[in-house]
Amino acid sequence: MLILNIFNSGSDFFTWVGLPLLIFLARVSDQSIGTIRLIFISKGYRKLAPFIGFFESLIWLLAIREILNHLDNSMCFVAYAAGFATGNYVGMVLEEKISIGTVIVRIIPRRDCNELLAYLSDNNYGFTMVDAQGSKGDVKIIFCVIKRKDITHFVSLVKTYNPNAFYSIEDVKTVNEGIFRKGNKRGQYDLKMDARKAK
Repeated sequence: MLILNIFNSGSDFFTWVGLPLLIFLARVSDQSIGTIRLIFISKGYRKLAPFIGFFESLIWLLAIREILNHLDNSMCFVAYAAGFATGNYVGMVLEEKISIGTVIVRIIPRRDCNELLAYLSDNNYGFTMVDAQGSKGDVKIIFCVIKRKDITHFVSLVKTYNPNAFYSIEDVKTVNEGIFRKGNKRGQYDLKMDARKAK
């Protein structure tokens, strides 16, 4: 009975703690979903984005209804704003964990890149290398389209085999065909890379 009285809509605890907490959680949820939805739209997930958008709008409406019903409660405004800020952060963390989509990595090696290319070939990373002219002379540019979940692994091997290489990473909306790394099996080049790191 005590618990029921505490969470009764007429109690002071519910008004100043329970309700703001619910608004905060609702705002975190809808803003997290909204961040993911925008990312899905940018990556061309046209069917999934509207689906989660429905729940985003529904949660937002429930939260804003409580705000309008309690305009005299300053804690609701604080909870709403805090939920919005937290939701943005949570959404970005979730998107990073999900790691959906593909990116293109451009590498301009500063020295011999044969070992790097050997690693890419041996581990089923597709790449294209072209000759180019840089501000300090002739250079080579290596283009790789990889899964976002492989970015950390890819960057670590670039830094290992070509520590001073310049590289840039850019989102890719659509990819047709291509060679992509499968699995996370450790081959001879992984062991070699670990040995270099240990030095």
